[in-house]
Amino acid sequence: MDSILVRGNGPLNGQIPIAGAKNACLTLMPATLLSEEPLTLTNAPRLSDIKTMSTLLASLGAEVSSLNDGLVLAMSSHDLNNLTADYDIVRKMRASNLVLGPLLARAGQAVVSLPGGCAIGARPMDLHISALESLGAEIDLRDGYLHAKVAGGRLKGAVHEMRFASVGATENFVMAATLAKGTSVLKNAAREPEIVDLVHCLRKMGAQIDGEGTSEITIQGVDRLNGATHPVVVDRIELGTYMLAPAIAGGTVECLGGRFDLLQAFVDKLHDAGIDVSETENGIRVTRTGGDIHAVDVKTEVFPGFPTDLQAQMMAMLCTAKGVSNLEETIFENRFMHAPELMRMGANIDVHGGTAKVTGVAKLKGAPVMATDLRASVSLILAGLAAEGETKVSRVYHLDRGYEKLVEKLSAVGAHVERVSE
Repeated sequence: MDSILVRGNGPLNGQIPIAGAKNACLTLMPATLLSEEPLTLTNAPRLSDIKTMSTLLASLGAEVSSLNDGLVLAMSSHDLNNLTADYDIVRKMRASNLVLGPLLARAGQAVVSLPGGCAIGARPMDLHISALESLGAEIDLRDGYLHAKVAGGRLKGAVHEMRFASVGATENFVMAATLAKGTSVLKNAAREPEIVDLVHCLRKMGAQIDGEGTSEITIQGVDRLNGATHPVVVDRIELGTYMLAPAIAGGTVECLGGRFDLLQAFVDKLHDAGIDVSETENGIRVTRTGGDIHAVDVKTEVFPGFPTDLQAQMMAMLCTAKGVSNLEETIFENRFMHAPELMRMGANIDVHGGTAKVTGVAKLKGAPVMATDLRASVSLILAGLAAEGETKVSRVYHLDRGYEKLVEKLSAVGAHVERVSE
């Protein structure tokens, strides 16, 4: 099993290119199931989750080709010969549930295993189920699988209001409604950039959708969708992660392709912490040339609030801030599992339920630590950039799900980071 060794060695300087968004790509890929014509995605991230989704789509009969060193995904679903998303594939990744809506819209039926993924909370499927049932789907849970069908074979437009602005349920509803008969309206819809990106792609495929990026999305169903070529939006979580590297270790790093509008709440917190952040012609520049990091309070919220997927990384920075920071996690339960590992490095953290109190210390010290999920993994690596001595992060297979070429990208700006096999 691989580990990553990190040795704190001072400021970082240079440029880091930001990849296409994992969460956007994993949403865009199932959209191929909606059409018999080819869908091509450019700027695709090269991650294990993308390979898992490719395997899932192929199991349904789709053709998926990885081109240009993995940066282009060419897909075609002209011959769907299987409507069952098997547990052995789905268990590896929660985003697998996003095939449910497209299969119901295109084929009128589907059998999809309950999903797996990181151990950071239940992420129940009830929001997906109620959203699709509002469109006329009949869904039963039997033996760990969702058995779904549509009476008459075609979904019907409806007005549905979600009790929580779920990203995945919004995506499933929108994709399903593109081929439903009549008009559909989703209220309390999620507003994340990945949903906006999905709608832009679906519109290229011939879908009639309005309101993306707001809490109410309207979809006028069409009889069929065509093929398209679409670039995957920049990964705002990878962007925020690498913005924190110089904030923690010092120096100046330009994140190529970054945009403030993807992470405004996060950018505001960096400013409050005393970090210099500015937009450039090519992306976002982050500078910390000296002085203390100021303690700040953080509350995770749905977009456009502070992203839950940057909470662990932000905690790593606040471990050496001057003063006391309070982090409140409102999206997922059980998402402070990185805190005990940071404490092994000398951090002063007190967790009570969904709140973590972080009292800044002068310096972290390298230690053997264990990753518990994707974002926790990278938070420990970031902490190691500013720690004295060597930090060994074990169980880093989580990283391969969300960060491509992490060692190479950090090494290119001067970090001492090495991946080793044991």
